[in-house]
Parts: sequence; C-alpha cells; structure tokens
Amino acid sequence: MKIPKELIKEYVKSEKFTNTTDIMESIKSMFVDVLNEVLQCEMDEQLGYDKHERTESGEEKKNYRNGSTKRKLKTQLGEVEISVPRDRNGEYEPKIIDKYQRNADGLEDKILSLYAHGMSTRDIQEQIKDLYNIDISSELVSKISEKILPEVNEWQNRPLEEYYPFIFMDAIHYKLRENHQIITKAAYVVLGVNAEGYKDILGIWVGANESSKFWLGVLNELKSRGVKNVDLFCVDGLSGFREAINAVYPFAGIQRCIIHQIRSSSRFVSYKHIKEFTADLKLVYGALNEEAAMEKLIEFKEKWQSQYPSAVKSWEDNWDILSTFFAYPVEIRKIIYTTNIIEGLNRQFRKVTKTKSVFPNDDSLRKMLYLASQNITKKWTQRYKNWDIVIRQLEIMHENKTA
Repeated sequence: MKIPKELIKEYVKSEKFTNTTDIMESIKSMFVDVLNEVLQCEMDEQLGYDKHERTESGEEKKNYRNGSTKRKLKTQLGEVEISVPRDRNGEYEPKIIDKYQRNADGLEDKILSLYAHGMSTRDIQEQIKDLYNIDISSELVSKISEKILPEVNEWQNRPLEEYYPFIFMDAIHYKLRENHQIITKAAYVVLGVNAEGYKDILGIWVGANESSKFWLGVLNELKSRGVKNVDLFCVDGLSGFREAINAVYPFAGIQRCIIHQIRSSSRFVSYKHIKEFTADLKLVYGALNEEAAMEKLIEFKEKWQSQYPSAVKSWEDNWDILSTFFAYPVEIRKIIYTTNIIEGLNRQFRKVTKTKSVFPNDDSLRKMLYLASQNITKKWTQRYKNWDIVIRQLEIMHENKTA
C-alpha cells in the first residue's frame, strides 16, 4: 500500500527534519507503532472482540487481555522494543513474528551473505554494527552459519543429470584443525558441462589425500546420484584418478591438463632454457594431429633428453592421456585440453577463503565453499560458445563408435 503524498507532506512539516538521522529515527518509530498495532489487531481476531469493546448484557467473555510483554527485536532499522499482547489463557501467538523470534527481515541472510563473501567473523560483527547498530557475538555468527549444514548436505547429495559430455576435476588445499593439530586437507571440486552446454558444480569433497580408493568413492557417488555417461574426464595431475575412472566409467576418455603438464615438467628447467623449452613443447601439443605431435615429441626428446631426462620422461609416460584431445575436432579441443575452467573457479574460491588461514573443521570449510559456489554459479547463465556444433560432433563420434 502506498502512503498518499499529501499525508507524507503534512508529516514532514510537523516533524521538521534537519538531517537523515532524524528521518531514520522517525521511520523506526513508525515501524514500532505499526507493528504494535498489527499485534493488537491479531489479538482482536484471536479474542473475537476489539480492545475496548463491551460485550452484550449477560454474555460472558471466554478469554481476556492480560497486559503485554516487552520484547527487543533486531531489524534492518536497528534494534527496537515492541509490546507483544498477552491473553489470560495463554492462547495468543503472534503471526507476523514467531513466538520466540528475535530477528526481523534480513539479518540472518545478511550474515550468511557476508560469510559467503569470505568476511572474517570480526569483520561481520563490525559490518552488522554499522548496518543495524546491533552488537552480535562470534558465537551467533557460527550458529547462524551452522543452520545451513542440512542445506549443504542436501546440495551435495542432490540428483544429477544422466549425461555430462565433460567433467573437470581438481583440488584446492587448505589448513584445518584436527585432533589439536593443524593439517593440510584438499577440497576436491568436480565441475560438469551438461548436454545443453551449461556448467555446474556437481560436488565438493573434503579429504586428507588423493588415492584411487578416494576417487573411486567420489565417482561411485556421482553414479549413484544419476550420472550414467561421461564422454571425457579432464583432470590435473591427481593421483589415483585413472584407475578409479576406468573402474566406474570404463568407456570415458581421460585428458590430462596440458598446462599443468607443462608447469610440472618445466619446474627444474634452467631459467636460461625455459623460453626455448616451452616453445618446443608448444610445437608438440599445438600440432595438427597426434601423428604430427608424436614426431615433434621425438624431436623434443632428441634435443632435451641429455639435459632434462625426467621432464622428457614425464611426457612419454603420460602421453596416452595427454594426447586424448587430438581425437576431437578443434571446437572441442579448446574446451578439454586444459582445466582452466575449474582453475578459474578455484581462484574465486581462494578469493573468498583468503581471510581464513586455518579452518576449525571440515564442516566450516564445506559451508564457506558451498555458499561461495552458490554466488558463483548464479552468474553461469551462458552456455559454451558454438555448443550446437560441439554437441553435433559428439553425436557423430558416438555413432562411429557404435557402428
């Protein structure tokens, strides 16, 4: 309902405001008056008669008003004190506010939003103080964030689509407290691209170490949530993934991230050689097809074997999963030859979690990453460029496999 302008003008003239603080205080006072009146109307409806209404002669009232209780309520206008009416039989319960509610309109949502954006507990306390003029404890922040744990678990176990052309897997490491010690754990992030070309985070798992057993559990969980077919898994140099993928999705391909492989193999290359070394590698992974790439790899080996044997060996040993993308058309190669898509996601996670040097437990990390992921995925509204071409090429490849 919109208040008539004439009424507002009369009110402004009578109040003689001199600054915005006076206006806010006036609005706050009006809010209290309106809320108190709503509560009285609720009581009238409960009792069946107005506050000062007389009953007809001889008619006995079944219930009576019994004063009111003062209650402090936290709102977006700051903390206010309201009068909640009571009845003698104790039957009245306010509808507009819960019986034991102490927050009104947005405080908890605001705290969760600040938490999701990586603000520390102390920063959240200061922000709430500035916004609402309310002092909150660190314990309250924790309790509010804990309320979303069932939501986190529901999201982590939600049903998924049957078919994802591409699934990307990567890990990001954090410090956590466990058994009075600070240890390093990884948050394993699985991101899928569905048949319509849209990205989604399929799940986040917190674990101590990578192994084929760990990845087997993750992949079986994806399968139990409905994922039946995957064309290609794109991974970093995660240990144990190959055996697990072959066990759960034996018909899926595996592509190791070329960028990660370059970084890994060039770690111990001398600075004076690094530019030439990486330029020669580009001739390998930038080749037109696998046959041409193999010829360049042989040339690369002949040139660098004597100086950097371990670097050359790592390309040879992993060639079967480094060269997978050569079997795909150019439009698909651009998507799968690197895990940049999930590294970009991890960069956003790091931005959110940078204020936390150590997380108190697994759930604390899971909550923050979940809230951050909800904010991030809201912006994923566009599908991959030229996706119609990509999906048609995949369909042709499927037809050729079954022919």
